[in-house]
Amino acid sequence: MTDTEFALGAHPYEALTPDVVLDAVDSQVQLAGGRSDGRQLALNSYENRVYQVGIDDAQPIIVKFYRPNRWTDAAIQEEHDFAETLAQSEIPAIAPLRDAAGNSLFEHAGFRFAIYPRRGGRTPDLEDLDNLVWMGRFLGRIHAIGATGRFQHRPTLDIESFGREPFLYIMSANVVPDDLHEAYSTLVEDVLKQVQTGFERAGVAEGNVAQIRLHGDCHPGNILWTEGGPHFVDFDDARMGPAIQDLWMLLSGERAQMTGQIDEILSGYSEFMDFNPRELHLVEPLRTLRMIHYSAWLARRWDDPTFPMHFPWFAEPRYWEEQILALREQAAMMNEPPLQWMG
Repeated sequence: MTDTEFALGAHPYEALTPDVVLDAVDSQVQLAGGRSDGRQLALNSYENRVYQVGIDDAQPIIVKFYRPNRWTDAAIQEEHDFAETLAQSEIPAIAPLRDAAGNSLFEHAGFRFAIYPRRGGRTPDLEDLDNLVWMGRFLGRIHAIGATGRFQHRPTLDIESFGREPFLYIMSANVVPDDLHEAYSTLVEDVLKQVQTGFERAGVAEGNVAQIRLHGDCHPGNILWTEGGPHFVDFDDARMGPAIQDLWMLLSGERAQMTGQIDEILSGYSEFMDFNPRELHLVEPLRTLRMIHYSAWLARRWDDPTFPMHFPWFAEPRYWEEQILALREQAAMMNEPPLQWMG
């Protein structure tokens, strides 16, 4: 299965018209539960394109069109298989639907896509400590399964791919204003050295931190909260990495607040999965890598019309001034002792 080849300068989703979306769904009538009724709603997704599509005499479905040339078929299939393994273990992960032959990845008009059941929910209230314990239990169960195997076709979270390479791309893309270029570049070089030190303190290179299959992007926007608890969606960034990657994005506020939050999360987590306290050395280094990686992601996708529309501030000098300030704060945070787990 291959993606459509796009001419230089053409946008990869230029040919994904509303008719193509509906025709793709109608190419999988049995899987979708019927033919599309013409209704479609674009959902909040930038890396891929995701739509809610109405179905005649049935519940709407969610259809996800993968960004061309980003993942191989094998990597996407690993994402699908991991989510389904979790769902089959009664973990509330939303897995794609499969046809009678067991296929979950399809192609139409040059676009690869998957179909998901629609699930409602709201953003989780992470100020409720009971919710953090609940989240910790499910993440412990996800990681217990994640630790039983390895991804063969998906990447590993490391400093090179999440820090150094994105930084080099930013510098080559000419997106940092000239008067901030030196300040930003020297600062990133310094904080990457601190990130390396944090990884060394945790013992990553020596194998003292297990690399397991992760959700990879477990921020509150990828969690739907219902009366029955959390539902985990969008495993698009699933990869190998340390368990703390799926935990630290649930933390917020000052150090004292985050200490209380991680204690609640890990109290639930440790009911199902052992936690290595050495990984707490990675919280601020991973946050730093995410900041650098995010800026590079915006730069890489700037030719996609939806990015200037939804992220106009990226083109303004103020964004880079704020990044410099935030990275300086990260440099200070990485000089502090790691969070402590009272368990």
